[in-house]
Amino acid sequence: MGYVRWGLTLVFWGLIAAFLHYTLPQNDIVRIVNTYEERQELNDWTRLFWSRPDAQTQNLTNRDVQFIQAVRPNGDAIVYRNEDTGWSWPPYFKFDTANLYTEANDAISTKDTPEWVAVRHYGWRNQFLSIFPNAVSLKPVAGPDVKVTNWHSIIILIVLAALFWAIYVRWRRFKARRVDPLVEDVEDNLFAVGDAVSERKASLMRWFKKK
Repeated sequence: MGYVRWGLTLVFWGLIAAFLHYTLPQNDIVRIVNTYEERQELNDWTRLFWSRPDAQTQNLTNRDVQFIQAVRPNGDAIVYRNEDTGWSWPPYFKFDTANLYTEANDAISTKDTPEWVAVRHYGWRNQFLSIFPNAVSLKPVAGPDVKVTNWHSIIILIVLAALFWAIYVRWRRFKARRVDPLVEDVEDNLFAVGDAVSERKASLMRWFKKK
């Protein structure tokens, strides 16, 4: 039973970690090499990893999506989608897809004369499932070795940790005041019933021995 409990605990916290890793913003230092627009066919499985369509585009199965192609300092390729998040989840409130697309086109550079930018995004890249991280913003940086402090994620994680700790402390206090006394009363009653049954059994055994 203990292995099952530990297994369920690991699964629970693993799902929480995966959710945070997907949702929280990340920063990549890249060189933009191209932008393009392509119609995407969204199936029931991968639709979760794409933004919800706006009021003018209610087609859930396929739609045109803008993409930003880039190269990391180590030469690895990365492709971002460029979609508005609007008022839906995750709450980035991104409404400037057209502006970001223009900025990305303006930042296109070659290997001989590279221009490096920091792309803030959320989500995952998976070639098998054809899912892409969503670019939220970009800004020029001095070079490929620039380190961008991810203050957004740090602040969000601190707030979540404080919220979790506050809930945990209040649960412990509530448990000590309300739950533990009830459990102790139930245990005392069970012990009392057990003692009564044992005493009754002993009395019956003594009675049978007399007979």
